[in-house]
Order: sequence, then C-alpha cells, then structure tokens
Amino acid sequence: MKINLKAKNMELTPAIHDYVEKKITNLEKLLFTMEKDGGEAIVNFEVGKESMHHKSGEVFHSDCLINIDGREFYYSSDKEDLYEAIDELKERLYEEIRRNKDRKQTLFKRGASSVKKMLKGLSDRNPFTSKY
Repeated sequence: MKINLKAKNMELTPAIHDYVEKKITNLEKLLFTMEKDGGEAIVNFEVGKESMHHKSGEVFHSDCLINIDGREFYYSSDKEDLYEAIDELKERLYEEIRRNKDRKQTLFKRGASSVKKMLKGLSDRNPFTSKY
C-alpha cells in the first residue's frame, strides 16, 4: 500500500503524520484482501485548513481517495477539530469499502448457487444469459 499525505494551508507535523498513518493502517485490514487479487492500493490523503483567515467553525478539512485496481473510494470531511475530521473520514471509508466487499461476495455466492441449481436440474434458467 502506498500512502501520499499532503497538507494544505498548514504545517504537517510528525504527530499529524503518525495519526493519519495509524488510521490508514486500520483500513489496510480490509484493503489487504482486495490487494491480494491484484494491484496495489494507492491512498491520497489531504489534511488542512479551509483558509488562513477563518478562526472558528468547521475550519479543518480532510479528504481521502483510495484507488485499488481501478476502483475508487472517496470521502471528505469538515470539522472544528482536525482529529475529528480524520476519524470521521476513516469510519466512512471503512463502511464504504466493507459494503463494496460484502456486495461482491454476495453476488458471487448468488451466481454460484444459481449455477448449482441449473446443474442439478432444479432450474431451467441459464444464469449466464438469464433466460429460460
């Protein structure tokens, strides 16, 4: 997994860098199985302030784009605290990746059971063409 971390309108301190890296490595558990099939995960992570003159409100911005073998997962977050923005970003990306992974497995199992029924003679429907 390759991580590209960029800061905008602020200095990237080692503490922020370590925090982001720790959150991304938690996502690596899900990404590992997707990387196994082929391709490398490229993570583009950006943290920063919206602008230099804002003092209160949702000042901090973080966004992340994960590209794995042509599939893209993206989310961005604006919060008052930088660490809250990073945490929300990680949670949303985790859910999106997990949902995609579960959907792929479900479709595979459904197709496999349909082929099995056809081979047993229980169904006249052809799973490859969806015709009877």
